[in-house]
Formats: sequence, C-alpha cells, structure tokens
Amino acid sequence: MEEGVLNEILQGPLRQLFSTTQLISDVSGSGNNWAVGHHTYGSAYREQIVEQIRKAAEHCDCLQTFFVLHSMGGGTGSGLGTCVLKLLEEEFPEVCRLVTAVYPSAEDDVITSPYNSVLAMRELTEHADCVLPIENQSLVDIVSKIQHMAHTGKPSCVIKKDCTIISGQGGVSKTEKPFDAMNNIVANLLLNITSSARFEGSLNMDLNEITMNLVPFPRLHYLVSSLTPLYTLADVSVPTRRLDQMFTDAFSKEHQLMKADPRHSLYLACALMLRGDVQMSDLRRNIERLRPMLSFVPWNEEGWKASLCAVPPVGHTHSLLALANNTCVKTSFMQLRDRFIKLYRKKAHLHHYVSVEGMETSGFSEALHSLSALIDEYSQLDSTRSSRTHQTPRLNIAI
Repeated sequence: MEEGVLNEILQGPLRQLFSTTQLISDVSGSGNNWAVGHHTYGSAYREQIVEQIRKAAEHCDCLQTFFVLHSMGGGTGSGLGTCVLKLLEEEFPEVCRLVTAVYPSAEDDVITSPYNSVLAMRELTEHADCVLPIENQSLVDIVSKIQHMAHTGKPSCVIKKDCTIISGQGGVSKTEKPFDAMNNIVANLLLNITSSARFEGSLNMDLNEITMNLVPFPRLHYLVSSLTPLYTLADVSVPTRRLDQMFTDAFSKEHQLMKADPRHSLYLACALMLRGDVQMSDLRRNIERLRPMLSFVPWNEEGWKASLCAVPPVGHTHSLLALANNTCVKTSFMQLRDRFIKLYRKKAHLHHYVSVEGMETSGFSEALHSLSALIDEYSQLDSTRSSRTHQTPRLNIAI
C-alpha cells in the first residue's frame, strides 16, 4: 500500500519479474494498524484484487497452490495479507493456500506488533491450508553466525564475505543492503519448496502434497522449516560437508527459521526436500539414523515425506529443506500471546483499532481465544509424548 516501495522494486534488478498491470498500491501504508489493512484497504481494493488474481489464474495450465507472502508485525502485511487469504478461499476454494509469514521479534520497534500478529493469526488458523512461520530473530541469529564464521579464517569455514547467504553468484546487486542476507534465506526457502515444480527429479513432490502429507488436523498446519547449507563457500575446491552431516544440520536449532526445539517435542509429520545428486539409499539411511532421536506421534511413526530434485542450487552439489509439523511451535505462540496480553490488559492503543469501520473490541478477545485454543491443541498432543508406551516394531517395506 506504499507507492514508494513498489517504485523501488520496479527500478531494481528484479523489475523484469513483475508485471506492472498486476501491482496494486495506495499513497500510504496502514500505519501499523491491522484493522486499516484488513478492513479499510481490504474493502476498498477487494474487486481489483480479485480481478487481478483471476487474470493471473487464467494463464495457469495447472494451478496447484497460492503462495501468500507477508509480515505479521505491520498493518498492511498482517491486515491486507490475511484479507487476500480470505478472498482466495472464497474465489478458489479448491486450490491450496500456502502462507509464508514473517513474525516480529520481541524487541520489535513496532509497539502494536503483538496486536497485529495475534489478529492475523486467527485468520491464518481459519483460512490457510499450511503456514511456514519465519521469525525475524532466527534470521538475525543465522546471519550473525555466518558473518562471524566468514571472518574467523578457519579452513573449514571459508565463506564468501560479500555474500553471506546462498544467492547464486553473490546476488543480483553489487551493494548489499542491511536486510538482503535475511531476505535471501526466505527466498531460498521458497526456491527449494518450488524446485520440484521447476526441475526434473526421480521423486518430485507437488506443492499440494505438502499440505496433504504434513497436516493431519486442519488447524494444526504450522510447519517448522530448516535449510542447509546456509552459506556459499569462497573456494569451490573446498569439499562441502558430508551428506549425512547435512541431514544432521537440518534437524539442529542453528538451521531453523523459527526459535524452537523440535527434538524435545512431538512430530506429527516431517518432509525432506532434497536437491542435487542424492540417492534414495542416502535418504533411507539417514531417515533410519535420525528416527531414534525424534519422537513421532504413535499413530504416524512412518510420517516421512521425501522429495528428490536433480538440480542443485547454484554453487552447491546438494541442499536440503526440512519441513516439520511439530508441537514445539506452541512455545513461540505462547510468547506472542504473553506480549499481546501485556498490551491488551491495559487497553493500550486500542482506540486506534476500534475507530476503524468494521473493527470491534470483540475482535481482540476472539483472536486471543483462537490463539489460546490453538496452543491448547498442541499441548494436548504434546502431553501424549510422556505417556507413550513401547510400540511393537512395525514392518518396514522397501520403497
């Protein structure tokens, strides 16, 4: 909703990727107010948004999934982003809706971000088919760690100093902006998810298979994503990390895009999306190696989904994206709820929201109730982990 932002994109190195007829903007943003983005701009631009989406959909040979990319802390991303999500459900109910949402950190400079995030989460829980939460703090920690590695000078950490995150030949622009490295992580997450739709592979995965295999309950569709490798080696002759190590990294906290620890919580399902020269035998071996370390729900202990794409990312021999439906996401949601309650208890800044046409005070309590119910559902599943009994070994059938 800010013309200045779009103009910057249209003058940048990626301008050829966008059709100017598909861009919708206004003079100013939503003022960090979810109600303005969702109700004001959502109502004003509803018909225009639907028309442009329909035009784009008509050019698709096989429409699999809608990607909705937005932030949660501001007003436009959380408000208008979730409004578009509802429009997609109404206009294309049969098409899967996959959301990548960036969550603010606790030290976020937007004072109303807890309001915006919790109000948006109610919409994500009700109208999205699958959500990949990405926390700003995780991105900051990953970039800081890689920058530290790049300056240590150790032989095992010979990393390009000009490009901390894999982005081809050092990115499309010569000057790196403050958030480029963080954005590159998210971009590579999306590139890995869509690799099967763009390249050949011995075991490709359709985008709608992610939701089909990883979401056993409609509301519990929040996935923890982890990506490896996260950096580009400066010297291509330096051998990359062993394949088995790559699998281990994908299940470590340092490679996750969310501040959580799945190993100490319960897995509902897990997907491994591999790119490069990786054999099925490598995949089976590592799943068997990792299986004893991970706690799966007893009714889905074989809940693994795999994808093998033959084409690796530029500058690498192979890569791995792991998507886990795990009860550990409740920890982040509980922290977000606590920040929301601190503001809501004092009714701080509430008048900015209720003054917007279509927004009522009850919307806050309903959003809080929705988030609490979601946390309770994850907690109930997590409680079964301690009461698990020894299961009889199941028959393993070779694929």
